[in-house]
Amino acid sequence: MESGMSPAEKKAILIAGGTVRLPRDLHLPFKPSRSTAGPGAGSVSVVISFEGVRVKKAISREKGEFQLVEGPDGLRMLWQGRPFIEHVDLQPTIYHSPEQAFINLHQECIYDCKFCTSPRLPRDVTKGLDKKKVMRMVEQVVGRDDLKCVSITSAVVGSPERTVDELVEVVRMIRGLIGPDMPIGVEPYVSRLDDIDRLKEAGATEIKINIETWDREIFRKVCGDMDIDWILQALRHAVKVFGRWKVTTNIIFGLGETDENVLEAVEELVEMGVVPSLRPLRVNDINRGPLIEALGAIAPVTPERILRLSIAAKEIYRKHGTGPMQYSTMCHACKCCDIVPFADI
Repeated sequence: MESGMSPAEKKAILIAGGTVRLPRDLHLPFKPSRSTAGPGAGSVSVVISFEGVRVKKAISREKGEFQLVEGPDGLRMLWQGRPFIEHVDLQPTIYHSPEQAFINLHQECIYDCKFCTSPRLPRDVTKGLDKKKVMRMVEQVVGRDDLKCVSITSAVVGSPERTVDELVEVVRMIRGLIGPDMPIGVEPYVSRLDDIDRLKEAGATEIKINIETWDREIFRKVCGDMDIDWILQALRHAVKVFGRWKVTTNIIFGLGETDENVLEAVEELVEMGVVPSLRPLRVNDINRGPLIEALGAIAPVTPERILRLSIAAKEIYRKHGTGPMQYSTMCHACKCCDIVPFADI
């Protein structure tokens, strides 16, 4: 095993790295995940846990930068053919995530954010969910002991208003099914402030409204159809409606911004009452072309930068007496795609 390397360092290497190759004769104890949203959208993946952390990785039977190897005491992991992690476990997802039903309603989107793979997925990957299908999905897992929350996201289909109308109806139906106590997270793009109130009234307990990047020039290039000032206004209103530390947002780094820009975003958002997810950019065959066309050559995000920003963000959270562990739904609760302060470091 690599000596002197912390679990967070190993997780950062996995986040920044490529596919995990499975032994051809390894029988997975559960069905792998095939997500239509998030960093791993479009890939077949599993959640790998070790030494108190977990990470979701794309898998292959053919090739991979990392390899799972079976032994008498279970699974271990190699990195580029060398010993890396002495013992790993495979953790089941419910939908998309361990311990939560995290459901993406739609992939087709009227916006064209260059990093997003969801609307560019081939039709055989998309799931074509409607309200009835979503309810059946939740009904199938509501009795599971490991289900801790339900989270709902969606691309913007037709218009933000139409999509929020559907989200409100789905959240209301799920709240009626699961009762008053289980948390529900919702991840919309809103065009009216009262959409936020409606989602809260329907039964959502946490909300995620993504600003994506704090660098305005990069935002213009990769999310040009959106308005960064409107998103900030929506985040402020969401804090009034849901409360401090019940609102979150993604900040994607690796688009060409500086560390100072990312940490300025963390500081200002936390002062607002929002704890962001710091999300390393994932470049793949689906989004590489649009990203290069918008931004030019993309430098890979390194494990060192992932850790450096996460450690610095942790100190900002500590100063304000908050952090991702105060959240019960969505990405902060999942902990599979980012280095999560107070959980991983």
